Amino acid sequence: MENHVLDIRGMTCAACAQRIERSVRRLPGIGQANVNLASEKLFVEYDAEALQLPDIKAAVSKLGYEVLEKAAEMAREKGGPAERDGAGAADEDSVRKQREIRVMWTKFIVASIFSIPLLYIAMAPMLTQYGISLPYPNWLSPMERPLAYALLEAALALPVIGVGYRFYTVGFKALWQRSPNMDSLIAIGTSAAVLYSLYSTWRIASGSHHAVESLYFETAGMIITLILLGKTLEAVSKGKTGEAIKKLMGLAPKTAIVVRGGLEKEMPIEEVEIGDIVAVRPGAKIPVDGTVLEGHTAVDESMLTGESMPVDKNAGDPVYAASLNTTGTILFRADKIGSGTALAQIIKLVEDAQGSKAPIAAMADKVSGVFVPIVCLIAALSGVAWFVGTDGDLEFSLTIFISVLVIACPCALGLATPTAIMVGTGKGAENGILIKGGEALETAHQIDVIVFDKTGTITEGKPSVTDLLAVDGFPAASLLQLAASAEKGSEHPLGRAIVADAQDKGLELLKADSFNSITGHGIEARIGGQAVLAGNRKLMDGRGIALAELEADSDRLAGDGKTPMYVAVDGRLVGIVAVADVVKPSSREAIEDLNRMGIGAVMITGDNRRTADAIARQAGIGHVLAEVLPQDKSDAVKKLQGEGKRVAMVGDGINDAPALAQADIGIAIGSGTDVAMESADIVLMRSDLRDVPTAIHLSRRTIRNIRQNLFWAFGYNVVGIPIAAGILRLLWGGPLLNPIFAAAAMSLSSVSVLTNALRLKRFKPTH
Repeated sequence: MENHVLDIRGMTCAACAQRIERSVRRLPGIGQANVNLASEKLFVEYDAEALQLPDIKAAVSKLGYEVLEKAAEMAREKGGPAERDGAGAADEDSVRKQREIRVMWTKFIVASIFSIPLLYIAMAPMLTQYGISLPYPNWLSPMERPLAYALLEAALALPVIGVGYRFYTVGFKALWQRSPNMDSLIAIGTSAAVLYSLYSTWRIASGSHHAVESLYFETAGMIITLILLGKTLEAVSKGKTGEAIKKLMGLAPKTAIVVRGGLEKEMPIEEVEIGDIVAVRPGAKIPVDGTVLEGHTAVDESMLTGESMPVDKNAGDPVYAASLNTTGTILFRADKIGSGTALAQIIKLVEDAQGSKAPIAAMADKVSGVFVPIVCLIAALSGVAWFVGTDGDLEFSLTIFISVLVIACPCALGLATPTAIMVGTGKGAENGILIKGGEALETAHQIDVIVFDKTGTITEGKPSVTDLLAVDGFPAASLLQLAASAEKGSEHPLGRAIVADAQDKGLELLKADSFNSITGHGIEARIGGQAVLAGNRKLMDGRGIALAELEADSDRLAGDGKTPMYVAVDGRLVGIVAVADVVKPSSREAIEDLNRMGIGAVMITGDNRRTADAIARQAGIGHVLAEVLPQDKSDAVKKLQGEGKRVAMVGDGINDAPALAQADIGIAIGSGTDVAMESADIVLMRSDLRDVPTAIHLSRRTIRNIRQNLFWAFGYNVVGIPIAAGILRLLWGGPLLNPIFAAAAMSLSSVSVLTNALRLKRFKPTH
């Protein structure tokens, strides 16, 4: 199965999205088809052997919607290199949307120029009934010059209808294809008003001057103008919801300096090949992913991780596209280009997430699918009922009919979920939290328990020196120097940790005249004429070296989950160097945040019970699953789920992948393996456990926002349609809803939903 994203133009409401989805899903070979109304994209999965991309495009075009062809997409179909230019695609998309917004503003302004005088001409004579007198020319008096009055209104209304022609071309086409949408409602309502007004104008010309009271030109003109305003504001707001991904796409530089044949050459980024040597100077962005060959620098990787502190880079270290080189010049080998770079993968993850649908959207989708036909039916029944109930008052029943059609707003329903998901996932990406889909975003807020892998997740994942305990009179620095000098030739992780600590402290490593590794016990070496032993209790016992002086300290260190390494010189114990895989500084703070949120924490590890309990105490975790084999971790998650709990799993290794997949939500540490990140629903790029509560908090905020949007979208229609249908007037003799106010309310409903979703942009991490 292949995945593809198509940009669709011309959608106006949720009914349009439903219509496209239904049509595409009928095609043979389609796996999935989801339309995101907010981003105006179709996310489609299809079998390339049964179906070709042009067939999908043709199905969408047949419905009357425009499928945009991007330069990068056309190049990809031809096998060209332009597919790699994410920045170009971002620029192209931004320019196109800005152009569309300018066109919409122009249409609104033109409509306003004609509709405002039209409204004044229609309303000013009516206000005299309420004692309000406005300047008005006598030659245009509706009572004295009814035909001139009617013809001027028609002349002012026609340009407005011309500007809003798209409502009619799309709306009636959708109606003809038995898939009415919001444009259909506007087209039917305003056409009814205009046709009835033209009929009244004919009656006036025939001598029935009282028909001047039956003109609705201003209603049609103001409805179109107000809806154009709402659509323009909606387009501006939509542009803001996708800002996060546009920023990501625009990060990559457009050129790279490649060294070929000993010469530096600046070339477009599309021409960089795997294996090329690339030079990057201070202040420049890194063009592609690679490995440093020469030089030293500090790189700002905040665009990937959200971490503001630059990361030191030396030969052998990885560098990533779009990160900023800050201090030194480096040469690196290009390892990944185009869609293979980390930035491209992040963009794809965010795009996929924004195109996915959360389960909470299911109800809105079902309602949207039948909404417009039901509204048309309600409008027709209301109009007929009032026509019969008022003994043939056509004007009154027409007002009811138009008001019901115009106030109905499937736009708000269609925008309620995708806009919040777009902003929520985008905000997560800005903070180094990659959420892979709407379902993951929704499920995260329901989590009861989070299971943490120990090594590399709660702990640093590599041993380091934690304690130096020297016997009386022996310097601690000399203890570390001797131990490190003896371990210099060792490949054991504990030995490497001791050597690294000595080097970090600037201690000179002494030359060992001899070295012998004793498997399972430790090492022995001769340094400066002294016999040095470094190892465990078994080594000391075997050589008859007494430990009584430090035995209590040794037991305490072991109880804290640390590994004591004894050091003896010339047959006498001189001290202990304690090594441990230390708890990350952020781990305890993250667990405390989760406890405050009412979420339980469990640590799972293959380590022995004593070490596991010690690490758990340091991290503030009360529930420990120790001595669990890698293949049994997923069973442990399943057992918690069997107790009725919603479980998230946080891990970083290959052995965590089955548990990540089994959990309701899998959360991978960004520094972990590709397999773990592939299995996870959420990836923490900063490898900071404090991002776990941040992700849960973001999920809760986003779902609350979606619920608010759905409440207002449903509530608006539940209240608005009965008012427009005249129910209040029937029950309590209340006022009738003017179609112009109905149009204003309809436009504002979509804008209010988008504005509420944009409040998520103010979300800030909890740390």
